[in-house]
Amino acid sequence: MTPSNANPPNRTEPDMNHNHKPDIRKANVCPPLPKGATALDKGVYWLGIGLGSGLPKRAPGTWGTVGGLIVALPLLQLGFITFFMVTVMASIVGVWICGRTSDLMQVHDDPHIVWDEWAGMWISLLPLSFIITYLPQHLNLSLYGAAIVLAFILFRFFDIAKPNPVKWADSKLSGGLGIMMDDILAGIMALVAWLMIVASVEMFYPL
Repeated sequence: MTPSNANPPNRTEPDMNHNHKPDIRKANVCPPLPKGATALDKGVYWLGIGLGSGLPKRAPGTWGTVGGLIVALPLLQLGFITFFMVTVMASIVGVWICGRTSDLMQVHDDPHIVWDEWAGMWISLLPLSFIITYLPQHLNLSLYGAAIVLAFILFRFFDIAKPNPVKWADSKLSGGLGIMMDDILAGIMALVAWLMIVASVEMFYPL
């Protein structure tokens, strides 16, 4: 006889016993939405996987960052204040988005969750947004492209290498905050490195 209190697990509810994060060096299939997911959960899930940019089996973090960069390109044209506000909101709301997506996947910080990469990439682009808005005379098409590529490379470097405090946030924090914070810190470090590199280039090769 089946005990009356034996209920099947509901994958749409938060579970503290999530599976461990898959080995990102191997190809991994993105965990699907559980059956019976609500419309809200479906929307959150698609935001969590970067509108599909985090679906590739290999290097989903890199592909997710590319997706975030593509979305950022038109946002950069809206002005620094708007881009800054969007980035801050994405970072704050991302704690819930990533946490809920992790609950739906039943995997803590699954590599296919890339909303955190989106927010981190946007943080690294904040100085460029400022220049576009207030110092456009210092940019041409070539410099604009180089500045974007530099921000992308720096963010991916800090996100993958995880120097402290990025490593600390990745290993010590849990839930949606843990998923988001290491990428936020990686974005801030990329921002600082971007400014240092650009300032050094400007010092020796003034425009």
